[in-house]
Amino acid sequence: MGKKRLEDAIQQIDHPIEVTYRCFELDPTMGKDIKEDMPELLAKKYGMSIDQAKGNLQNMEQMAKEAGLEYHLDTVILTNTFDAHRLTMFAKKHGLMHEMTERILRAYFTDSKHIGDHETLTELAVEVGLDREAVAKMLASDEMSDEVRADEQTAQQYRITGVPFFLINKKYALTGAQPTEAFVQALTKVIAENQITVLNTQDGELCDENGCEIPKK
Repeated sequence: MGKKRLEDAIQQIDHPIEVTYRCFELDPTMGKDIKEDMPELLAKKYGMSIDQAKGNLQNMEQMAKEAGLEYHLDTVILTNTFDAHRLTMFAKKHGLMHEMTERILRAYFTDSKHIGDHETLTELAVEVGLDREAVAKMLASDEMSDEVRADEQTAQQYRITGVPFFLINKKYALTGAQPTEAFVQALTKVIAENQITVLNTQDGELCDENGCEIPKK
């Protein structure tokens, strides 16, 4: 949802903005094949009933719907996401990181696909235009692991402990799925600060591609 609201905010701002995705694992210790579903995991983690957990998930699905997204959180397949992150970094090398990230998110939250499974990840990669054999070979190796770990180490340096987390110009941060207007305000503030303010009120000698002005006596 945070990603979608940021994208909506960027569309409202008449200024070029570059977005870079970074890798972050909420639970690096999670296994690849998890028997629990999302309601069971939430109930266990936060000490609530299954019905309470389902109610919380339904609230989140409604929030996603209001943002223009379709979530099916009760059928999400829990898994370790390290290989999915490796795939996004591989896609980055081929200029398709945004497309790959979007497809993986939709596969997880909407399509209830197993994004820890190599065959599933390979199919998703092919959908966005990556070569099947190259992706399968990468997933079968340790390739792109260092790149993922580097992003995670950077997150530790910034003391990032949760997602979504938005870092603007390595100076300002927004945490959580903020409303679109919060992104608009933050981006507008940063853009204004980066603009040059001319302090002199009178023209002085100026040189440009056509030469230099000669002061008149």
